[in-house]
Amino acid sequence: MTTDNKLILVAQVAGGFGVKGEVRVTAWTADPMALMTYGPLLRADGSVGLTLTSARPEKTAVVGRAKEIATKEQADALRGLKLYIHRDRLPEPDEDEFYLADLVGLQARDPDGAVLGAVKAVQNFGADDMLEIAPASGGPTWYLPFTRAAVPELHIADGWLLAVRPVEVGEREPD
Repeated sequence: MTTDNKLILVAQVAGGFGVKGEVRVTAWTADPMALMTYGPLLRADGSVGLTLTSARPEKTAVVGRAKEIATKEQADALRGLKLYIHRDRLPEPDEDEFYLADLVGLQARDPDGAVLGAVKAVQNFGADDMLEIAPASGGPTWYLPFTRAAVPELHIADGWLLAVRPVEVGEREPD
């Protein structure tokens, strides 16, 4: 399975900083300054979104200058812009580690080996990560908690994962 052309979300423009055309970029990397090492940060369509020319750390963000921004107004106009890099720009994970983006596209198979669907996305609505599964038979997507109980096996190199759907619990009688 190739991951070279996958785009990975790494940051988002928070807006202008100060009055001299600096921009604040919220980083979703372990080290916010890593944004400087990736080269141009891309838009979702793969075009260049922001090229940081200098930066300094600020909590979970960086503040700096970008080739595309000369004024505070230009920086503010980019507020909310999501920034990506190609997956191959990230270091290879250690053995038994992976990036959540590597799960997208994997087949979800039940314990009998039947294909339930494919991982469309990894979502997080505030609690834990959830795998959004596009059913093999079509229809609306469904969510599988990304826990050891629901996903006891990952076979990323082989393109699939074991999915154990939670048992639907009906309403219980009041005590």
